[in-house]
Amino acid sequence: MASVRTGAGFFRPDSRPARDLSVLVAASTLEGASREGPLRWLDLMAGCGIRSLRWGLEARGASHQPVELWANDADQERGPLLAANLEPLHACDGVSLNMSHQPAERLLREAYLEHRFFDLIDLDPFGCPNVLLQSTLQAMRFGGVLLLASTDGRSPTGHDRFAAVRRFGAAARAHPSSWELALRLQLAAVAREAWLLGRGLEPLFSFSDGRTFRVAVRMRQRIRSGEEQQLGFLARCERCGDQAVQAMLDLQGWRPCACTDGCGRWAVSGPLWIGPLQDVSQINGLLEISNSLDAALSMGLREGQDLTLSPRSRRMLDGLIADPGQPACCWSTAELSRRLQLKGPPAIEPLVAALRACGHSASVSGVMAGQVRTNAPLGILLRRCTEFGGKDR
Repeated sequence: MASVRTGAGFFRPDSRPARDLSVLVAASTLEGASREGPLRWLDLMAGCGIRSLRWGLEARGASHQPVELWANDADQERGPLLAANLEPLHACDGVSLNMSHQPAERLLREAYLEHRFFDLIDLDPFGCPNVLLQSTLQAMRFGGVLLLASTDGRSPTGHDRFAAVRRFGAAARAHPSSWELALRLQLAAVAREAWLLGRGLEPLFSFSDGRTFRVAVRMRQRIRSGEEQQLGFLARCERCGDQAVQAMLDLQGWRPCACTDGCGRWAVSGPLWIGPLQDVSQINGLLEISNSLDAALSMGLREGQDLTLSPRSRRMLDGLIADPGQPACCWSTAELSRRLQLKGPPAIEPLVAALRACGHSASVSGVMAGQVRTNAPLGILLRRCTEFGGKDR
C-alpha cells in the first residue's frame, strides 16, 4: 500500500472518478499490446503524482508488458514531493519511471522530434487545453488514448461568447444542457485538430461535474467514413424550448420552431460534435478490466483499502453505459415542468419508457441529472410529460 502527500499544490479529492477511469484506460492499453517494446504513458501535468502512482501500481500490476511512465510537472519546486510520492514505482518490475519538469509544449515537441510517441496522454491543465491539442496529438501513437480535461466553464457553456469564438472557433449559446454543450464543443475542437493531421478520433467517454469537463478519445490512423458528419450545429428557441440539429455538411435553412405564432427565433451553437459521446462496448470493457484488477489487487489488500473504482465512479459509468450520447438533443425535465406548469419534474424513467413505446429513441442523460435525451418532437415530449406530473393549476 502506497501513501501520497498532496503538498500545497492543486489537488481535488472530488476528482476521484477521473483518476479511477484513467487507471482503467491505462490498463486497457496493455491488452493486446506488442511485446516488441514498452508502452509509453505520459502524465503531462502530474501535480503531486497520484495519477502516475496509480498507473504504475494498479494499471500495470496485472500485466507483464513493460511500460515507460513519464511524469512531468513544469513546477520545479514540486520536484522533491513528486519524487517522494513516486518512489514506490522504482521497485515495480517492468515500470521505467521518467520524471521531468518541463513546460508541456516543450516536452511534447521534443517527443515528436525524437519519434517518442505515447500510448496514453493525460492532459489536465488549468483553463482551456486547446492551445496544446496540436502538439499533444502529434506526440500520440496511432490507437493511443487522450484523456483531456478543461476547467474553462464560461466560454463553452455560453456565458462568455467572445471567448468561445477565440478558443473554440464556435458560437456557444446559453442552454439548459450546458455541461453537454461544453463537452461537445471540446470534442469538436479535438476532432478538427486530429483531422488536420489526417487522423480520426473515437470518443470513449465524456462527463463533467459542472466544474471540470472531461473527455477520453482514441486516436485512429485514418479518418473513418462519415466521421465529418459528426460535426454540426445545435439550435434552440428560448421562447418555446424547441431544439434542432444539423450536420455541417448538410447545413441548410432551419425548420420553423414550435412557436405557434411564428415569432420564435433559433439560437445556434456550434460547430460542435453531434455524434456519440461514449462507446458503450469500450466502457463495458473498462468495467471488465476493473473486475480483473480488483481480483488481482484484493490478494494484497488490507481490510478497508479501496479497490480501483469507487462506488461513485461505478455509478457514473453505469449512467454513461445507459446513455451513448445520441441524439444530441437533451431536455431538462425541470424546464419542461415549468413550461407545462406542473407541480414538479416528471418521473424520468417512465417518461423515457413512454417515449420509446411511441417509437422514439430516449434515454436518461448520463451527463447531467434530471435530463432526458430523445429525438421526439417537442409536442410529443410535452404531452408525455403531462402523464407523469399533475397540473399546478
